[in-house]
Amino acid sequence: MDLNQVTLPALDVAASVAFYRTMGFEVIVDAPHYARFRATTGNATFSVHAVDALVAPSPTVVYFECADVDAQVAALEARGLRFAQAPRDEPWLWREARLTDPSGNVICLYCAGRNRLDPPWRVGR
Repeated sequence: MDLNQVTLPALDVAASVAFYRTMGFEVIVDAPHYARFRATTGNATFSVHAVDALVAPSPTVVYFECADVDAQVAALEARGLRFAQAPRDEPWLWREARLTDPSGNVICLYCAGRNRLDPPWRVGR
């Protein structure tokens, strides 16, 4: 199996479209209640759909892998995006930075290298 997409709630779809375009994602479906984006690398997609209200802040974090987190963060900050967490090395051997979209969904930019699929504590080693 392959993961097709993740769909995030959006209080304002137009604001979400603008946000994810600023991040560099290609919009492949754009309707008043729904938008779908293609990842900048590969064939993965994700979408946003209109909601009237959020039940609670989502505990879900959406991770987008990039080769150079620091350079990606600098480029996005130059476009006006603000990060809640600057790039930092995490104990699970990933470098991560975090920001939120207009609806409060947490987005993590990360680089894990080989540790994404083959961490030192991998099961079956």
